[in-house]
Amino acid sequence: MQAMSPELSQKLSNAVDGMPAFPKSVQKILELTRDVNCTPKDLVQVIEKDPVVTVKILKVVNSAYYSLPKQITSISHAVVYLGFNTIKNLALSIAAIGMLSKQNDAGFDVDQYLLHSLSTAGIAKLLALQVDDADPMDCFIAGLLHDFGKVVFAQFLPHEFKQALTICQDNASSLHEALRQVIGADHAVVGAMLVEKWRFAPDLIDTIAHQYDAGQQKSALFACVYTANQISKQLGFGFGGNPCVYPLPPRIAKMMGGSLEDVIASCGDLNAAFEDAKLFARI
Repeated sequence: MQAMSPELSQKLSNAVDGMPAFPKSVQKILELTRDVNCTPKDLVQVIEKDPVVTVKILKVVNSAYYSLPKQITSISHAVVYLGFNTIKNLALSIAAIGMLSKQNDAGFDVDQYLLHSLSTAGIAKLLALQVDDADPMDCFIAGLLHDFGKVVFAQFLPHEFKQALTICQDNASSLHEALRQVIGADHAVVGAMLVEKWRFAPDLIDTIAHQYDAGQQKSALFACVYTANQISKQLGFGFGGNPCVYPLPPRIAKMMGGSLEDVIASCGDLNAAFEDAKLFARI
């Protein structure tokens, strides 16, 4: 991470502390995802204790997107029809989306940000199926949260964030460099601070913290999320405020089986990931 003055470190800590905690039910779901002995029944019991999450999951499950043969009226039936991991992803997405305020003084388009993050999550999960040692669930969560530091800035440092967005858009330059210029730290730093507060695993924290030090990173989780982020930007799946698409560093290209264009070609039709993102965003 970047070296910070004590004053800046305190300023960012205060911003992170202003963000809400994950709901208790979702914290429990995260604990379950780390337990190899977790069963679908365990997940169902946790979700059903949270009526808000239950209603939203059932709303999505019964949408035209899934076109299930009959209406699903319980979380246990949703798990049977859509699978354990899909329901976990939905619950975590609902929690993350619930923390987003649509209004901010930075002029940051939260709807486009959300589409970008959800698309990145879906593509990262897809890539994980092709990479040894990559866990699809971890890749989905890291993809979903990789840019959450932008949300912190939009809410708690809106004027500085707006200035950085303007620099980025006027010059078609990188947002993280504009943020370092204006604030002294970028969204990767504050995003890592946030997911550390939320008690995510160290490798997920590192993936978010070092997303602009890609040449030095070795983990399969990082490779999938970094690549998915570039694919999401390249294909215009939402917009997170940064117009720059970066090539895959040699180490990541080797892990992913080629250049960014090679990986996109190998994935076939990625529009399904964007359709998933649009569905989840309507939650």
